[in-house]
Amino acid sequence: MKKKLSYRRPSWDEYFLQVAQLVARRSTCLRRQVGAVAVKDKRILATGYNGAPSGLAHCEDIGCLRQRLKVPSGERQELCRALHAEQNIIIQAVIHKIDLKGSTIYVTNQPCVTCSKMLISVGVKEIVVLEGYPDKLARRLLKEAKIKLKIKKDEVSLLRL
Repeated sequence: MKKKLSYRRPSWDEYFLQVAQLVARRSTCLRRQVGAVAVKDKRILATGYNGAPSGLAHCEDIGCLRQRLKVPSGERQELCRALHAEQNIIIQAVIHKIDLKGSTIYVTNQPCVTCSKMLISVGVKEIVVLEGYPDKLARRLLKEAKIKLKIKKDEVSLLRL
């Protein structure tokens, strides 16, 4: 006899977005904590969060140049010492020889235009996010590349950590 669960089992989208939320807790960015998970066939391929490249000092330790210069969110990304969560997924996949083609990326925030271009180039088929991001060009490029972008903020029960 099958035992009935006393809680609601999360959908796959909820499950992987909650994993992305947990990954985001490793972020060392002072402005925005972002986590991402690459998934294929319901299996996690790689994870990433935003932070300084391996071996370099983190913003939480030395301060944020973007904050000091009062750079608005979404502008002058070259002034940030951190890699984005999506960039770290791609780097981890390369290091561990994992093919991201055909994968779905679950991320706490919509990818910026730079990350969108990178995800298009590695062959990601779908991006599922908790929240949008004010980057219309990123959305246009994803649409042009026929990559499905799903925003789930109101549909996903957020992980309470």
